[in-house]
Amino acid sequence: MNAADPPADPPAGTDPAARLAALERENEELRKRLAGAAGAAPAAAAPASEHHRARTATAVVLILLGALLAPVGVVAAWAERTLTDTDRYVATVGPLAQDPVVQQAVAGRLTTAVMDKIDVGAVLKDVQDGLNERDIAPRAAQAITALEGPLTSGVESFVRNAADRVVESDRFESAWDQANRVAHEQLVDVMRGNGGDIAQISQNGQLTIQLGGLVDILKERLVDRGLTLAGNLPTINATFTVMQSSQLVEIQNRYAQIVALGTWLPWIVLVLLGAGVVAAVHHLRALVAAGLALAGAMLLLAIGLAIARGLYLDALSGKVVRLDAAEIVFDQLVSFLRVTLRTVGVLGIVVALAAYLGGSSASARGLRAGIGKGMSRTRAWAEGRGVSTGATGVWLARYRGVARAAVIALAVLVILLAASPTPALIVGVAAGAVVLILLIELVARPGAAEPPP
Repeated sequence: MNAADPPADPPAGTDPAARLAALERENEELRKRLAGAAGAAPAAAAPASEHHRARTATAVVLILLGALLAPVGVVAAWAERTLTDTDRYVATVGPLAQDPVVQQAVAGRLTTAVMDKIDVGAVLKDVQDGLNERDIAPRAAQAITALEGPLTSGVESFVRNAADRVVESDRFESAWDQANRVAHEQLVDVMRGNGGDIAQISQNGQLTIQLGGLVDILKERLVDRGLTLAGNLPTINATFTVMQSSQLVEIQNRYAQIVALGTWLPWIVLVLLGAGVVAAVHHLRALVAAGLALAGAMLLLAIGLAIARGLYLDALSGKVVRLDAAEIVFDQLVSFLRVTLRTVGVLGIVVALAAYLGGSSASARGLRAGIGKGMSRTRAWAEGRGVSTGATGVWLARYRGVARAAVIALAVLVILLAASPTPALIVGVAAGAVVLILLIELVARPGAAEPPP
């Protein structure tokens, strides 16, 4: 008898004890059969469970590694663009010409450079010698010497007033932009260790630019205002410190590595995050985790940048004349870095939110069902009043998946092809994509053969 077959009735007249023994044997066979079937299922499920755990662990490692490298990639990309892109560099330092604190710092530097070349004592000595040659009273000649201090102070005030007017004029902004544009090529040479005449990094980590062009403008203004001796001054090589940090020397030595990191590391981060999502068992859940991890990494970078700013200013305290100017210069130099980290952080949040809304969680399904019902009611209300999308709506309902994918692909292309993505652009594109998808759901009109979604 096959153990899977139902037990047959014992022959009539068989002894009850024999019948009981036969039933017990059949029951034992059935129990063995069932036990074997029950044991086979866990044995088959064990490899699948192990495979899922391995995929989950791989996804976690890849996403975590991508998130940890993301801040480094953002900083490297910012440094690479600032060092190699002249337009980006000028756009970074150009607004400094309009800042009153920086204007005052530059005016002070110009005044000092010019006053170092104006020898008021020598001028008074020439006047005194002339008086002596004309036999003017000795007391008058001696009185000239007493005027050296007040006259020097007056000339310095005169030069400072002219310097203030120079830095507040349109000529200063154009000269500042042009000087920095020309200096950028020299800056690249400096980073490569070739030196330069316009921009240079000293051994103690001072990044400076030449102000010779602005000094010439100041000399012209002084001559126009009556200080003719300014026209006879020799060439003045004045500099302005853009940034001061010992790390600049290290950046100079690591220029090639920074360029390579800035070029490739952001793509490596994207590949790691994408590979983590692909390797995961639940792709949309992994995409939520990747987006949130990326946003969290940008938050940590923002905190680190704030700490670095404080440390930088503390290191300059007592070493520079205008600490407030150094603070403004630092903030302007990292302005594009702040925009980048905010953009990447917002992008991570948008991706995580989109993945959540498209996921299989109960809340996401409930939200989608609620939106679908709302669209159906709106469509039914409109059709009840004679407004219908007709055959176009039926066609769109049939291909609504393709339409959604096209909208998402278009949004991604807009972000990728943008010259300088910003948080506002990311949010605007995401909001536009949501509106278009909702319009697709509203216009789509299920046909007779297709039930409503």
